[in-house]
Amino acid sequence: MTDATIDMQEIRLAARKLEAGQLVAFPTETVYGLGADAESAAAVASIYAAKGRPSNHPVIVHLAPEADISYWADAIPPQAHVLIAAFWPGPLTLILPRAAHIPDQVSGGQSSVGLRCPSHPVAQALLREFKGGKGGIAGPSANKFGHVSPTTAQHVRDEFDTDGDSPIACILDGGQSEVGIESTIVDLSRMATHGPVLLRPGHISAADISAVLGMPVQAADAAAPRASGTLESHYAPRTPVLLVASPQLAATLLQLHEAGQSLALISYSPTAAAVDRPPLAAQFAMTAAPQPYAHDLYAALRNMDHAAADLIVVEAPPSEPAWQGINDRLRRAAHDSLAVLAGFKTSFKK
Repeated sequence: MTDATIDMQEIRLAARKLEAGQLVAFPTETVYGLGADAESAAAVASIYAAKGRPSNHPVIVHLAPEADISYWADAIPPQAHVLIAAFWPGPLTLILPRAAHIPDQVSGGQSSVGLRCPSHPVAQALLREFKGGKGGIAGPSANKFGHVSPTTAQHVRDEFDTDGDSPIACILDGGQSEVGIESTIVDLSRMATHGPVLLRPGHISAADISAVLGMPVQAADAAAPRASGTLESHYAPRTPVLLVASPQLAATLLQLHEAGQSLALISYSPTAAAVDRPPLAAQFAMTAAPQPYAHDLYAALRNMDHAAADLIVVEAPPSEPAWQGINDRLRRAAHDSLAVLAGFKTSFKK
């Protein structure tokens, strides 16, 4: 999408609704966000209510490219400015010490705040129009808490318009999200004691960040700030997801079929496409490269969720660093399905 395709009348209408304390869904390059005025505790609370999100689970504040981050954060380390220069606008969220006047609802009651500047032209147009470009839009993914994130406007409608009484005042349609998985989150709020800490992997890798900063990026520790999308079970369709390594895929599909399970399959390798396998309720062939795979991942999970299968079997992607963000999302989506698989062990032994 280019700036020429932006409907400024819709942008202005959406900005006015945000300024009135209402919810607006908007596209970003990662996924669609459910936006509210980040400086209104009541508006942010309506995000939590609409999503069914725990109040201690923080949301990310989206800012215009020209925004002054010192309004939102205190004691900003120089590394933040280095990363902003390198990766903003883009899919990188920085966790920084929260300025005292910013409502703690956006950070789940923590002393930190997550900030990012999206690159999607519709998101940027909305941010520049909202409060004259000086406001921030709290914007977690526009889906029910823990479910698969939306990467199209239709996904948002499917999530919230099921009963004809949507909590969303309007949905801006910006086409399918280019990146397809949520932003990388890096904690810079404890630089003196911990250095930069990766809280959530994404399109921008730890290696990318380390190369820019000239220092290693640490793994998340027990005392790290809570961050969006980091619960063990997350990004999950309603149908249980089972991750299976490529060499075991054919045998697992057969065993599950013999146990009486209806299966949907998401695979990426030519080997998986060629194996003999039982009938499937549905299947989705992914591209065997991380960027197009990420772009299609949530759409694939949503499509397979509509197949009325008992299980969604996913061929586990490669373990290389370029796949880290994808593997993180799939691991969380499949978190609760191992217990389901354990229930089939007796059938497997027959």
